[in-house]
Amino acid sequence: MTGKRRTPTRSTFLPRPLRFTRPFRATALSAGALAACASLTVGCGAVPGVSGGSGGDPIVVMTWAPEGTSATNKPGMPAFARAYARWINANGGLNGRKLKVLTCNDHNDTVSAAACARRAVKEKAVAVVGSYSQHSDAFFPHLEGAGIPYIGGYGVTNSEFTSPLSYPVNGGQPSLLAGLGKELGASCGRVSLVRPDTIAGDALPPMLDAGLTAGGHDRAEDQRAPEDASEYGTQAEAALKHATGDKDGGGKGCVVTALGDRTSTFMDSFRRSREDYPDVRTGTVLGNVDQTVINAAGAASGPFEGAYVTGWYPVASDPAWAPMKKVINEEAFSDIRIDPADTGVQTTWIAYTVFRQAVAALDGGEVTADSVRRALDDGLKVTTGGLTPPLRWRFTNQLASIGFSRLVNADVTLQAVRKGRLVAAKKGFVDVAKTLEKADVD
Repeated sequence: MTGKRRTPTRSTFLPRPLRFTRPFRATALSAGALAACASLTVGCGAVPGVSGGSGGDPIVVMTWAPEGTSATNKPGMPAFARAYARWINANGGLNGRKLKVLTCNDHNDTVSAAACARRAVKEKAVAVVGSYSQHSDAFFPHLEGAGIPYIGGYGVTNSEFTSPLSYPVNGGQPSLLAGLGKELGASCGRVSLVRPDTIAGDALPPMLDAGLTAGGHDRAEDQRAPEDASEYGTQAEAALKHATGDKDGGGKGCVVTALGDRTSTFMDSFRRSREDYPDVRTGTVLGNVDQTVINAAGAASGPFEGAYVTGWYPVASDPAWAPMKKVINEEAFSDIRIDPADTGVQTTWIAYTVFRQAVAALDGGEVTADSVRRALDDGLKVTTGGLTPPLRWRFTNQLASIGFSRLVNADVTLQAVRKGRLVAAKKGFVDVAKTLEKADVD
């Protein structure tokens, strides 16, 4: 094992019965944690703390994500939520009602994540929409106690695929890694997986292996790495050595990175070590890499050239993203935090698309956490303009056997880096539900 193992406080996206899941222990809130939450009131005359449930009061929701931390950050998600509120209110609101968006920084820790959820309860939010947090054991008990639905989480914890109050819009990291393994199994020799040495990271190898073994390929070597390291020379050398078989091997192996925001740091070390292993290819998933990371790594001359990358949605250049880009252009053109190619921003757009259709389904009736949840639970079919398959949430599906009873969208897209650009490698979506069914999560 490399690096110091982090304290196992964060949740995973493994089913609850597995040994990796840790129960949430109540933590005292500090004034500093509460101060992490910031609210945006859109429209005149909005009263703080008033529910969007009656009369002409604003409809209150919250979006949270980590910002300014040493691990993964998603500042574009709450920033886009604010822009969306400005845009929707400038265009008549939701069923004629103003939308009030609360935003919160979860700081990648349990105390702040719990503080965000308590703020949502206190402010009578009818939903948490388009958010990212690794600490579902800290925030879900508060949402579940208040009956607040969690719509369009990023897909990094098990509770997003098990809680009856969760309405995920994508298949999370499980589907991305299963899809990537399925593709690499047909084109790679030995495969090394470099992933965080955390409890959440422990869940990644079975998903990649499910894809690899579906095609008769051997399992990947599991290379653990510190989540917040400043360099990864040791891990890069070990991964390359395994992928080739030996230092002078020249094999056609592949190295898969799943280090979130630290992927670019890893690639700095990888690029230096790779000179002795010129034929090793790379693979990763969106959220770990985007066009800016590819550019920083050398574009067409860098280690990502030829790499396969799995994503949840079509490439950023797809015309289906035009409505989202219109919102950005009209309300947040100069906000550098909001990148239309960022999967966090894209997930927030889709989550608000779901929420908007749920409110519309109420046909002018009272908008509360209960009514929004009932609309989604009663079989509402949500369309996203081709960005996902039609979404409909049920309590049981074909992935319930491995604990993912709320995972309703197991489609992934396959992209590739060609001439330094991230482009579509195949048209349309690939459904990896059957591959995930075979994941060894015991």
